[in-house]
Amino acid sequence: MTELQATAAIDAAAPARAPRHARARVQRRPVHGVLLLDKPLGLSSNDALQKAKWLLRAEKAGHTGTLDPLATGVLPIALGEATKTVPFVVDSRKTYVFTIRWGEERDTDDAEGRVTATSEVRPEAAAIGALLPRFTGTIEQVPPRFSAIKIGGERAYDLAREGETIEIARRAVTIHRLGLVESPSPDHAVLTAECGKGTYVRSLARDLGRALGTFGHVCALRRSQVGPFGEEDMISLERLESLCHRATAGEGHLADILLPIETALDDIPALAVSPADAARLHRGQAVLLRGRDAAVFRGLVQVASGGQVVAIAEVDRGEIIPRRVFNLTGITGRAGRREG
Repeated sequence: MTELQATAAIDAAAPARAPRHARARVQRRPVHGVLLLDKPLGLSSNDALQKAKWLLRAEKAGHTGTLDPLATGVLPIALGEATKTVPFVVDSRKTYVFTIRWGEERDTDDAEGRVTATSEVRPEAAAIGALLPRFTGTIEQVPPRFSAIKIGGERAYDLAREGETIEIARRAVTIHRLGLVESPSPDHAVLTAECGKGTYVRSLARDLGRALGTFGHVCALRRSQVGPFGEEDMISLERLESLCHRATAGEGHLADILLPIETALDDIPALAVSPADAARLHRGQAVLLRGRDAAVFRGLVQVASGGQVVAIAEVDRGEIIPRRVFNLTGITGRAGRREG
């Protein structure tokens, strides 16, 4: 969705494309932080990102892992300098709650696809629970035909829509935890999964169905955790729109909507430096690591000065070497984290 001038009334039902003259008048601004969006059903991750970017009038934005239109839940959107943290969040674990519809396999492995096989078999809860250990740990799975996997430079979903027969190679993924939540009916089972990077829940549902002597596809999917980000800090698009309205009217501040950049770096050790060393790091210069353990400490750190994140750096042989430097001028996220 194209950005519109945020000083105008914000319309949640705005068209996907604005008139050319409206696009030309857009006034963007530097906005830095993480917006933890509760992606609504039926909206693609990119559409959700563009909507949020438009509402905030942000110059730059990126998300940290695609959710299908069928899926809802945690979609961390990195704004401004926070986009430099995206690689660290993309590689983190993700947790999903999903519902499998037994008895039907579909070409998309979810409810949006065409039925390709049916079965009258409905697995018992005990059989489902007994099978789950086989799908826990490092396993191999074939991604869905309708996925963003590239085959010969083309996206698999583009080739599938054109009716081409495609072969997608099996690949190793890690499922750290897989559990049965409930079986509300013979046709449905609700499961939860904590997965590593590259795992397709749709493929998991398909393979579970086949292993249980039936067929299955995902009919509901919600992401509840992405790395350090959980549902307790999410905000809906409707709430975001309301808060942006209020901020434009002078009631509240956009910085209170956004989490600070360093929340995306929770798994990286923090290191405080002096203002003088922070200035050197900003210029791309290495600085000496002082202290008793300086000679032996190595690895990636987030560097802060005066309570503000300065850089992502690597410590090697007693030096702090900047790898990603943050230039935080403009609106910077300061919302506090809520405890679960």
